[in-house]
Amino acid sequence: MSLPGGGLPPGSKLGLVAGGGQMPLRVVTAARAAGHDVFALLIEGWADPADFGHVPHAMVKVGAVDDAYAKFRAQGVRHLVMCGRAHRPSLTSLAPGGGMLKLLARIGSAAFQGDDGLLKAMVKVVEEDGFTVLPAQAIVHDALPLAGLLTAAAPNARARADIRRGTAVVRALGAVDVGQGAVVQQGLVLGVEAIEGTDALLDRCGGLRREGAGGVLVKLVKPGQDRRIDLPTIGPVTVEHAAAAGLAGIAIEAGGTIVVDRAATVAAADRAGLFILAFDPNAFEENVT
Repeated sequence: MSLPGGGLPPGSKLGLVAGGGQMPLRVVTAARAAGHDVFALLIEGWADPADFGHVPHAMVKVGAVDDAYAKFRAQGVRHLVMCGRAHRPSLTSLAPGGGMLKLLARIGSAAFQGDDGLLKAMVKVVEEDGFTVLPAQAIVHDALPLAGLLTAAAPNARARADIRRGTAVVRALGAVDVGQGAVVQQGLVLGVEAIEGTDALLDRCGGLRREGAGGVLVKLVKPGQDRRIDLPTIGPVTVEHAAAAGLAGIAIEAGGTIVVDRAATVAAADRAGLFILAFDPNAFEENVT
């Protein structure tokens, strides 16, 4: 698969803009294994500095654009990966200094769009300012599963019908840049993902589940999404929340959804008796066995 932004040139130092979770740490490990030095900027309140004691890093506040640029340039960084859990702040909560107002002025109306519209505009500005933004999967090459069943459990006919229903719902959400996931049980939409994120969606749906066959979490890339940033992501914690919500399984877009620590994620699903299916939304039945 061709990746926007290509790969990291030999000998280049990688700059990492790190949010929460394990994916930024996987990027560090993979980049170092490929012979690259890494310098990480940890977003205050999102990334845990205790996780980065082995990595040269600095903390920056959300919106401290000038500070981030200066730190990366001082380290000789020209190629960036942006990944990890993030919480979109309100515009009024951002400090007026630090270059954020200038950035917002350049972004324009995209600041008031959904996440993909905003992030596309931000990446465009960052690249205009001399950096190249790479997708995390250009560094962590096994992050995106190909189509197929990842677990011992498999979706039955009821679950396949819920996956089809969920696909239609998530595509509709994505078309208006709202979210990347939905939970469907027995044809009923228990919840859709918006700003709260997947774990909160699953927790909410746990209180809405019906008797009988468990539902399915469906996660897809938004139509036209910039695949360098904010791809749908699942990991062991997602599986834990899905199991607690009484789901039968998780269906993710093959080649478009990051699985953080695949071995641990699959093992957690197998322990819980859940399926994880990577599928092509355009040819669903051909990818279910």
